[in-house]
Amino acid sequence: MDIKIGDIVARKSYKCDLLFRVIDIKEKGDEREAILYGEDVRLIADAPCSDLVIIDEREQQERKKKEIELIEQSYKLFRQDYHAMKQKIEYRATGGYQTEKDFFQIPGRVLHLDGDPLYLRKCLDLYERIGVPVYGVYCEESEMPEKVGVLIEQFRPDILVITGHDSYSKSKGKVNDLKAYRHSKHFVQTVKEARKKVPHLDQLVIFAGACQSHFESLIRAGANFASSPARVNIHALDPVYIVSRISFTPFMETVNVWDVLRNTLTGEKGLGGVETKGVLRTGMPFRLIHDTGD
Repeated sequence: MDIKIGDIVARKSYKCDLLFRVIDIKEKGDEREAILYGEDVRLIADAPCSDLVIIDEREQQERKKKEIELIEQSYKLFRQDYHAMKQKIEYRATGGYQTEKDFFQIPGRVLHLDGDPLYLRKCLDLYERIGVPVYGVYCEESEMPEKVGVLIEQFRPDILVITGHDSYSKSKGKVNDLKAYRHSKHFVQTVKEARKKVPHLDQLVIFAGACQSHFESLIRAGANFASSPARVNIHALDPVYIVSRISFTPFMETVNVWDVLRNTLTGEKGLGGVETKGVLRTGMPFRLIHDTGD
């Protein structure tokens, strides 16, 4: 079977559990080795082409259907939480519904750096669906540390997302060794550079990491939320659900870590964080400006 760049494949040695996109093929002696990006999880891997099987369109669609059902379930839970938060804000703004007051809300602005342009597009679509103001930037993981400072100055976000692909390799070191991870060191350095610009955890909320990332190092570097405590794979859209919850939580309230994680597709094994204030601002009066054509 001739494996080519762009093919959707699965690994026979892992019982074809995950779908991957072939992004590169390298010659290693008599063996061809493929570099793989997870289709639904933020995992980068390599595998001999002999271990890969091409997934046909029919099976891709079947798996995609199940994936969409999972995403819709998580989105539904998020919307339920959002409506509960909105009712609480309305109650407070109207003095317990005793007066009718027009008010407006300013959700937190997100700057999302992603090492995968296809994942970034998926995330931007979900941000738009939820209603979070966002600016997305495709940037290779190794280039993020040098670019993040300028981007923060340019866009002045309330929330920063630093993600892409990552993986842990047992052959390169122990679980606590940062050198054993594909991109964790780049994510850690990016967080440190961001904290040079905005040191306070509640003035710039940071999510950092991808599949199997070195969670402890990311938190120590200054991330509010990170992956992956149990070194498991995380879903491509998990950062969106985390920062959307923070974006719509009032700045006077503390975000409970479990409340944030329970609507993600991965849960507490893949994601964790520290208590963090929300960034939503409520104001009044609300006035609609009509275009009179003058």
